[in-house]
Amino acid sequence: MQGLSGKCAIVTGGASGIGAATVDLLAKSGAKVSVLDIKNGCDVTDERTVTQAFAKADRELDGIDILVNSAGRAVRKAATEISIDEWRSVIELNLTATFLCARAAMPYMKKRGGGSIVNLASIMGLSGGIYPNASYQASKGGVVNLTRALALEWAADNIRVNAVAPTFVRTPLTEPLFADPKLLKGVMAQMPLGRLPEAEEIAAAVVYLCSSAARCITGIVLPVDSGFLAK
Repeated sequence: MQGLSGKCAIVTGGASGIGAATVDLLAKSGAKVSVLDIKNGCDVTDERTVTQAFAKADRELDGIDILVNSAGRAVRKAATEISIDEWRSVIELNLTATFLCARAAMPYMKKRGGGSIVNLASIMGLSGGIYPNASYQASKGGVVNLTRALALEWAADNIRVNAVAPTFVRTPLTEPLFADPKLLKGVMAQMPLGRLPEAEEIAAAVVYLCSSAARCITGIVLPVDSGFLAK
C-alpha cells in the first residue's frame, strides 16, 4: 500500500481478530501503530479514558493520521430475550465508542492537514441478517450511517471516513458460530463464493482505505462478504 510510510495509526480492539490483523498489516506497510484495547486497560466506551488515550497516543506517535475502529461485541439473542443491559453493552461498544474515538481523533488529524478513519461495520448493518441478532444489527446499521455523516462533516478538513463491512470471519467473536456445524452450514449457504474471508483479507480492505490509493474515497461502506449482499 502506498502512502503509509511514517503515518501514525490508532487501532481499537487491536489485540485480537480483525483488529490484530490490521495492526500487523499497518505496521508492515510502514505505519507506527498504537493499540487501544480492553486487554491493555483501555475502555473505549468511556469518554474520559478515550480523551486521555488519544492525547497519549498523539505524544508517543508524534501525531495521529489514521484511526481504525475495530473494537466490537455481539450478544446473539432474539429481541424478546436480550436484556436492556446486554443491548446497551453492544450499542456502547459497537456504535458509541466508534463515535467517541472518531471525535477524539478529529482535532489531531485536522492539525496534521487531514487523515483517514475506517470503521468496522458488518453485512448485518446492511441487511436483515441471517438469524435474530437485533442489537448487533442495530449497532452496525448505526456505524454505516455514522460513517456517512462524519465523512460529509469532515470532508472540508481533508479527513476521510469510510467503513468495511465483513461477512463472518473466524475470530474470537465468531467462535461459537464456527463451533456449531449446523449453523455454519446455514451461513455458508448464504455465501455465493462458497468461502469466508480470513481476518487478513478484511485488514487488506481496511489498509487500502487508509492509504493514499484511496485519497478520493470517503463516505463509502466496502463489503468484504463473499457475495452475500449481491443476492
